[in-house]
Amino acid sequence: MTERYGVMGHPVAHSKSPFIHASFAAQTSQDLVYEAIHVKPGGFAEAVKAFRTAGGSGLNVTLPFKQEAFALSQTLSHRARRAGAVNTLSFDGESVHGDNTDGVGLVRDLVSNLGLEIRSRRVLLLGAGGAARGVLGPLLDEQPSELVVANRTVSSAVSLCQAFSGQGVVRSAGFDALGNGAFDLVINATSAEVSGELPPVPDSALGRDAVVYDMMYGAAPTAFLRWGQAAGARLASDGLGMLVEQAAESFFVWRGTRPETAPVLEALRQSL
Repeated sequence: MTERYGVMGHPVAHSKSPFIHASFAAQTSQDLVYEAIHVKPGGFAEAVKAFRTAGGSGLNVTLPFKQEAFALSQTLSHRARRAGAVNTLSFDGESVHGDNTDGVGLVRDLVSNLGLEIRSRRVLLLGAGGAARGVLGPLLDEQPSELVVANRTVSSAVSLCQAFSGQGVVRSAGFDALGNGAFDLVINATSAEVSGELPPVPDSALGRDAVVYDMMYGAAPTAFLRWGQAAGARLASDGLGMLVEQAAESFFVWRGTRPETAPVLEALRQSL
């Protein structure tokens, strides 16, 4: 019997997830359908209930509903509890299980796809919102020598770092305090690109052979990636690989089989 999956968000028409999961299903001979479902703010719980009642098996959740998905979950994975947000819901009878695959998706893109070493490196994470919180734990699991969270509102960075204290060497900073940071990896988890802005990171924050990574993606390099290239980064990568890798992890959670991501990532890149 064909099983039904989907992604809920606002907006969601732009989502690449239906293409990605259809590709995974064809590759692994899985009998499923996957659709993008637009949900208006305030209607998430009812939309999930309707999806389950209609026989839905699982959902991906994107902005702005990840915290609502967390609250709706009756059981949570360790990584969902750690992130304080859910992007993957699984339904088993009356049970709703929440998981978060964003962090593992980022790390797999960095390590497996881009061939980067995070262990013993200095990492700068820009932003202290939900996107940053979702990836901070898995980044610390890679044991960087230090991970600095920089944010315009320093108190938000302080709170985020306190939540992960004891899980690695992590500290907070304002952008004006970065100075000559000489970071090996700088990750943009802010939404500045939406308004065409650039996080105020000094060029001196980039160490020799530094890598810059933007969790956003598009047909052309983002403003942040263009800054990194101009500042001398040896590699500038967007977050399309993270999108595919987190989807592959969700697919594994639901179906128990892990698809190959490289051909799907290549096809998606060519379609942009």
